[in-house]
Amino acid sequence: MASLRSILVCLLAMSCGPLLAISQQKNSPPLRIASPDGQIVLILSDSSVGPATDPSCKGMHYAIDFHGKWLMDESALGIKVEGRDLLGPGMLQVGVHSGDTDETYSIPVGKSRTVRDLNHHSIVDFKDAAGRELSIEVKAFNDGVAFRYLLPAQPAFAKMRVEHELTEFRYSKDATVYPLVLDGYQSSYEDEYQKRQVSGLHRDWLVALPLLAEVPAVGWVAVTEANIENYAGMYLRKNGVAFGVRAELSPRIDAAGIAVETEAPLTTPWRVLMIADDPGRLVESNIILNLNPASKITDTSWIREGKSAWDWWSGEAAPSATFKPGMNTATMKHYIDFASASGFPYMLIDAGWAVANRKGPQDYAALADITQVNPDVDMPDLLRYAKEKNVRIWLWSHWTSVDKYMDQAFPLFEQWGIAGVKIDFMNRDDQQMVAWYRHVAELAAEHHLMLDYHGAYKPDGLRRTWPNVITREGVMGKEYLKWSARTSPVHNTTLPFTRMLAGPLDYTPGAFGNSNRENFVARNLMPMSLGTRAHELALYVVLESPLMMVSDYPEHYAGQHDFEFIKQVPTTWDEVRVLSGRPMENITLARRSGRDWYVGSITNWDERTVKVPLNFLGEGKYVAEIYADAPDAAVNATHTVFSKQQVNRSTTLDIRMVSGGGNAIWIHPE
Repeated sequence: MASLRSILVCLLAMSCGPLLAISQQKNSPPLRIASPDGQIVLILSDSSVGPATDPSCKGMHYAIDFHGKWLMDESALGIKVEGRDLLGPGMLQVGVHSGDTDETYSIPVGKSRTVRDLNHHSIVDFKDAAGRELSIEVKAFNDGVAFRYLLPAQPAFAKMRVEHELTEFRYSKDATVYPLVLDGYQSSYEDEYQKRQVSGLHRDWLVALPLLAEVPAVGWVAVTEANIENYAGMYLRKNGVAFGVRAELSPRIDAAGIAVETEAPLTTPWRVLMIADDPGRLVESNIILNLNPASKITDTSWIREGKSAWDWWSGEAAPSATFKPGMNTATMKHYIDFASASGFPYMLIDAGWAVANRKGPQDYAALADITQVNPDVDMPDLLRYAKEKNVRIWLWSHWTSVDKYMDQAFPLFEQWGIAGVKIDFMNRDDQQMVAWYRHVAELAAEHHLMLDYHGAYKPDGLRRTWPNVITREGVMGKEYLKWSARTSPVHNTTLPFTRMLAGPLDYTPGAFGNSNRENFVARNLMPMSLGTRAHELALYVVLESPLMMVSDYPEHYAGQHDFEFIKQVPTTWDEVRVLSGRPMENITLARRSGRDWYVGSITNWDERTVKVPLNFLGEGKYVAEIYADAPDAAVNATHTVFSKQQVNRSTTLDIRMVSGGGNAIWIHPE
């Protein structure tokens, strides 16, 4: 039956079916690389396995078994190099080198300060009849598997131009997927996620990573990539198999049809499959970090997390100010005062501070000389003032300005005492831009500058190697509410299970103009947010970002007890646990900092009550400070109820959330 299924799929799709016909091998048996706990197994086969009726089915393939069930059916592997026959079909296994890793390392900022890297790994060598060589490196973790191609130096590939990969991802069933569909390769990843069946994906859709999927009665799997270096970013597109998608690479901007120009040896990024019984376990995973090289920064003491005041979101609102709000010294000092009084370490000065021939306030792409300051901003005075207030400055810049001036600007920023640079509008992940990210990270590290990549592609774990890259955007964030109603509670409950799987996201929460759907108005000045105040507070726990914006204008927080939670909540953590939730519906997540725990719960537009067992607490008595939706919060979204109660690890809290609601809790030893 299994062989018949393979033959039928092969005849229909002109490629191989599930790896259940392994009894047909003639040479090397399929190789099994299992996770340390034995629950995830990647089965790698060569061209000797497959129905003999169709030569196109005879290629390198992998399949994945999870808890003894097929999660991924047999999926093709290989690379197409310009002017060369396909690498993959016709290749046979000629050698295996295996080993184990179990090590622990620390990161300066992130969702878990200490990370364990535990895996079984193998490098499997293949060769075809022409003597061409290709290896597949596989790592199997308890929370997923990853593989990458290793193309050794050899006469046929001294120099090469990679056109595409043959890499496939075939689900064993008609999985429910949550795609982010992009309009092209040059994208900021700013759109809503959808819910589809994999069989219903359109072939012309370009799907971003990570792609989350639920394979019925088997498990959850998210496809993404890690350690993109000297290569192009990967996307997914529907292939000719009902339940399959294939890899697609971002093309170079200077060579049509070419993704990568390089010399052998070639090492591709890791193709990652995060795997778990429950989607919350994927949120807890550090597999992306584990697939990147160790930090190249020896002394990371200057890399520090924190919250930041920000002048852009409010649209120049400052109702109580006696000065004219705008990009000027007085306004920036106003925000520095706010950051200092709130205990925030940072103030982010957005677009307009540098000299540029801008056609208007929204002309962000105008090339700016970031070594020269707008005459309306007295930078020496601001830097002196911020230092007196124990606040450090971040500066925004368009990437083209950084590209032109960074060799002069970064040493100057270090001299000024600038904390970091928010770099925007790259909107690409072709080979050239991927290299640019790494070059900028290295140069910034030389001058003790942290980075926030905005207008960016999804994270790939670069922050392990260059931990000064502490966050990035690559997400449709809170800013969209200034001109639309798109970043809704449904979007917020989806992000932890999709975009956030790849790494931190600069979503910029903190709006205190909270509204339900009926009363929401999109506006640039004093913008509103969708969802309740408690929902907004919970985002500081639910979303991960070591640099977290406090986005509203200072006066909006004045006299608001809810602001105490924002001042208190950390932005880097020792541990994370997802207690419950599903994408597009709800999530309850707990994060630990020292002995304190913070619990954030958010829901979509459905009112719901969730039970939160506190069995993650240590021994002893604790106090829970709870910011909950008020009974009328569905109508008056800014209304919350604050309470305190004694709790311990035997306590279970009943968390009631209104439509678009949430709940934020600080739990600390009594």
